[in-house]
Amino acid sequence: MTDAQSSATQTTPLAKSDFSHETVLLYETVDAVLGKTPTKKQSKKVTGSQDKVSGIFVDATFGRGGHSKLLLESLSDDGQLFVFDKDPEAIAVAEEIAKSDNRVTVVHDSFANITHCLHQHGVLQVNGIMADLGVSSPQLDDGSRGFSFMRDGAIDMRMDTSRGQSVGEWLQTVEEEDLANVLFDFGEERHSRRIARAIKQMDSYTSTLELAEVIKQAHPKWQKGKHPATQSFQAMRIFINNELGDIDNFLQQSLSLLAPGGHLAVISFHSLEDRRIKQFLQRHSRGQYPEDENLPMPPVRPRYFSKPIRIAPSKAEVSVNNRSRSAWLRVATRTDTPYNTDPDELHS
Repeated sequence: MTDAQSSATQTTPLAKSDFSHETVLLYETVDAVLGKTPTKKQSKKVTGSQDKVSGIFVDATFGRGGHSKLLLESLSDDGQLFVFDKDPEAIAVAEEIAKSDNRVTVVHDSFANITHCLHQHGVLQVNGIMADLGVSSPQLDDGSRGFSFMRDGAIDMRMDTSRGQSVGEWLQTVEEEDLANVLFDFGEERHSRRIARAIKQMDSYTSTLELAEVIKQAHPKWQKGKHPATQSFQAMRIFINNELGDIDNFLQQSLSLLAPGGHLAVISFHSLEDRRIKQFLQRHSRGQYPEDENLPMPPVRPRYFSKPIRIAPSKAEVSVNNRSRSAWLRVATRTDTPYNTDPDELHS
């Protein structure tokens, strides 16, 4: 999964069977969530199949199931894997796997609702959680989904096409200033106001290629090898799917969901995501919280995670899958400190 897109314009419709996906940081992520945590210098360490692992695990962003399929190879017969996704197409793939593997439970929902959904299945704690926060290659390559500025389609961009407002619908009513703020806040687009003005002057919002061309013409400074609409499309997608809010909710819930010794492994693709993960893990591994900074005698806070590590894809992986080049995997292990849910004693 990734946010990067090809620089060559493609308007020829593709059949669903033409969409393929290379799973990013496959072995590193699965090893980490199983407790076989790789170091930064290790790359593509093959998970052993001899020692089967028991327990309950979660793939919070199933996608096309690359991580889940490999994890299942190392999961014992009494193990359980819960897979989450908002995308109906991803859920259809997951349900096919579940038909032949009773260890798999499929949940069509956002990982922002992970605690509620697991509790509905009688699960209070799990042994490992993994999440890949990027957009999958099939989503990018299918122009009808609206994520791509290289293939024409409706301006949709919803992860879950069964509910919510599309970007095209939102653009019809959003104020220019609010649009500019979204482009700046979620896309870090320096020319947000100029681009927002051009977008709001469009007659209709039905074509991703038309939208991309308007952004391209309005953008005063193009970066070599990067489409001028990249950051604007990213911003609108993040906003319409509440991606950053969902990430914050998901991370916070991981504290109480992970059993002592459980492992969290999260892949991100851009700075807005990675910064949140990094700061979250740092706070809870150091026991240092912002509300304590100005106190004369800061209280001693629990450390809920071990010191996190960060892993990049190997040069070999990047050479065969260019979309992995911006990925970071952050990994941490849950300590045995009971999580304090009393808001009067710990605000995190």
